[in-house]
Amino acid sequence: MNPTANKQSRIKKALLKYLKDNFGIIVALVVLCLFLAVNPTTTNSFCTSRNFFNVLRQLSTNLYLACGMTMVIILGGIDLSVGSIIALSGCFAAGCVARYNIPIPLSVCLGILAGLVVGMFNGAVVAKTTIPPFIVTLATMNIAKGLAYVYTGGAPVRVVNSEWQFIGAGYIGPVPTPVVILAIILTLSSIMMNKTRLGRHIYAVGGNPQAAEFSGINVERVKFLVHSFTGVMAGIAGVVLASRMYSGQPTAGEGAEMDAIAAVVVGGTSMQGGSGKIGGTIIGGLIIGVLNNGLNLMNVNSFWQYVVKGIVILLAVFIDFWRTRKASR
Repeated sequence: MNPTANKQSRIKKALLKYLKDNFGIIVALVVLCLFLAVNPTTTNSFCTSRNFFNVLRQLSTNLYLACGMTMVIILGGIDLSVGSIIALSGCFAAGCVARYNIPIPLSVCLGILAGLVVGMFNGAVVAKTTIPPFIVTLATMNIAKGLAYVYTGGAPVRVVNSEWQFIGAGYIGPVPTPVVILAIILTLSSIMMNKTRLGRHIYAVGGNPQAAEFSGINVERVKFLVHSFTGVMAGIAGVVLASRMYSGQPTAGEGAEMDAIAAVVVGGTSMQGGSGKIGGTIIGGLIIGVLNNGLNLMNVNSFWQYVVKGIVILLAVFIDFWRTRKASR
């Protein structure tokens, strides 16, 4: 067979499988987009290239977090600290530029390193103890948030620098820089979960930790690496968000963990662990992003937006419960 034709055949099969596995949430996304496209209050503002790129820019930081959160939830855990890591990483990176005149590339790396350190701490405690991840990350959520306030004194750290602003507010060609970063992260995350030994081990540990350990998998190492990766994703999100806001703010990232969890759950990852796909998380993130955008364009009160997103999350969890219960019969 012609190698080119063989490659095209594999791509076609992979695409068909992706559509089949995520058919329900893809339909939900299409219906949501159609509703906003024909709604008289949103049709003129929603169906524009400018709004399209705005949605992608806004949801990019959520999908950075969601990639790591997908792996954590597949393990059967959860990470509540990612929103506070955003604040800590963004403030620290901005402070390195504004206060210490450290070159921007190194400042970015130091901001991401701050996220990695918190993620490694989460991973070490979760792996070495029997303390539930919910409790561990609840504690580090408050620690990271407190450190961000201590570092900044509660005031934003402004950075007026075109190179710094390029990270979160710039463009590479017609595409916003955060979206380019997102494409790279999604590609690497998908490869990690689908093509590497670590990805197979994550599913095995999430499905049955004891069986995974008996089969020779280092369960502690898997948990440590997954939480560390999630910390890196939150660190990247913090730097990008600080660049987009032209400042590191200790209040940044508040509630970000909830949007990330929503994207993962809506994308079909089971809260019981053992199953889920980055591909589903992408669609889930798009649904949450378009929903937020649509509610803003419709001038829905921000208080009611919390109610709507809560209902969406509850509905997604109920569908997961119903599907799991049906499969166990």
